[in-house]
Amino acid sequence: MPRFGSGGTAREIASGIERRIREGRLPAGDRLPTIRSLAAEVGVSPMTVATAYRELRRRGLVTAAGRRGTRVSERPPLALAATPSVPTGARDLLTGNPDPELLPSLVPALAAVDPTPRLYRPAATLPALAELARAQFAADGIDAVALVAVAGALDAVERVLAAHLRPGDAVAVEDPGYVRVFDLLRGAGLELVPVRVDDCGLLPDELERALARGVGAVILTPRAQNPRGAALDDPRAGELRDLLARHPDVLVIEDDHAGPVAGAPALSVCSADRPHWAISRSVSKTLGPDLRLAVVAGDAETIARVEGRQMLGAGWVSHIVQQLIVALWSDPSTVALIARAAETYAARRNALIDALGERGVAAHGRSGMHVWVPVAQETAVVTALLERGWAVMAGEGWRLRTPPAIRITTAALQADEAEQLAADLAEVLAHRVGTYSA
Repeated sequence: MPRFGSGGTAREIASGIERRIREGRLPAGDRLPTIRSLAAEVGVSPMTVATAYRELRRRGLVTAAGRRGTRVSERPPLALAATPSVPTGARDLLTGNPDPELLPSLVPALAAVDPTPRLYRPAATLPALAELARAQFAADGIDAVALVAVAGALDAVERVLAAHLRPGDAVAVEDPGYVRVFDLLRGAGLELVPVRVDDCGLLPDELERALARGVGAVILTPRAQNPRGAALDDPRAGELRDLLARHPDVLVIEDDHAGPVAGAPALSVCSADRPHWAISRSVSKTLGPDLRLAVVAGDAETIARVEGRQMLGAGWVSHIVQQLIVALWSDPSTVALIARAAETYAARRNALIDALGERGVAAHGRSGMHVWVPVAQETAVVTALLERGWAVMAGEGWRLRTPPAIRITTAALQADEAEQLAADLAEVLAHRVGTYSA
């Protein structure tokens, strides 16, 4: 174990460890020295080292693993590696983008933007945007009296969590689940409690165990779950709603990131009488990722805390962006395009699942833009498919305790491509690396 420098303060020790993590000299999973041994090495008191370790844990850089000691987090919140690149000539089925052909043009909407300069201290959410968002929520049976616009789905999750939780609190998350949510929670110093999902969402018995542990929050995706594609049905939504009703103090966050293009109805486990809840809907999948806006509905206290904290920092989401979204939502051609996008994404996703099923390959994707395929060896399958021209995502970062799998983004996958990809994947699994059946 390399020396961590001669700094005599907790901040200097923590910074030295962070630098080694960032530079790759302390890889994920590496065990740090015990508090007493590092204190002796650096020449400080054990309390100083304990304070440094506590700060590193708070920031998600290390985890305390009981008898296994303090270790570098599996995905510390540092810029260690870029998003996997797609080699020239390979078909991009890994980056998770919507099909650009199914996103509306911004040209007509730009013409509707009021060019009058706006100064400081505006309302966080334009009344016109709030009115349209409330109507959309109401159409799905969701009471959105209190809502606020924030800078995207992850910004919504982060702000809602910060309104109620503090470092060290435990959060129930989907497994497999969205890797960036995992990273966000680790960076905030929150403990991840995995809850397995099937094609209908969180498994109630596993969620019940997580709630019994005393989690402070539950984060779930009601449809278009990433990466498995789960979507709530009425029985599952009712079962989860009843279970959560027995734990009224737990914060519930629903990340409805795909909204109307998810290919599944909008069901919720929240109710207006729940003390603390939030439902976030992003425009990234329907209008384009660069617009960076999500509308969050929730209980009055949660929304007031989110908006108040937002005003102290970023202040508000650009009113130019908000006006663009109002113009797009008000345009019948956008509404028609979103409906066509939902049908197209479902057809493309189902085409691959059906083609794989015809070849005896199990796959999951009840909604959304991805197909989740259980495999025995993720890296081997990803490498073999890349040799055939298909760039797909290994599932390792998206899993906590569930078995290996790969994620295939089907948003722009054409029918003939689905047949060829299924044939190639079936061949890879049959002759080279094997597969799990579930």
